[in-house]
Amino acid sequence: QVQLVESGGGLVQAGGSLRLSCAASGIIFRINAMGWYRQAPGKQRELVARVTSGGSTNYADSVQGRFTISRDNAKNTVYLQMNSLKPEDTAVYYCNALMGRPRVGPGPYEYDVWGQGTQVTVSS
Repeated sequence: QVQLVESGGGLVQAGGSLRLSCAASGIIFRINAMGWYRQAPGKQRELVARVTSGGSTNYADSVQGRFTISRDNAKNTVYLQMNSLKPEDTAVYYCNALMGRPRVGPGPYEYDVWGQGTQVTVSS
């Protein structure tokens, strides 16, 4: 069983910064990718940023240039540095890990794990 523990959310004024952290623990064979999603009230969950085990990253257009995702593979931890925050960034942020399984027997060989979510509120 793999668990994701998030930290770093909170209340910040527009233009400020926050750093989110997410650490994976448990029985881990391989983490193929880690990322952050967010869900604002009344809206669907959306991808914010994602980083693969090889270091490739992708970002939502709305956060490009303001947010930076990074990963410490040795610690099974992903970070999201959020700068120049805007009120529209207000949401619950969820950590996601795409876990790999050994390719033995029938698949699937990947599965998703989600964190419990951390609130980010940006005041105007």
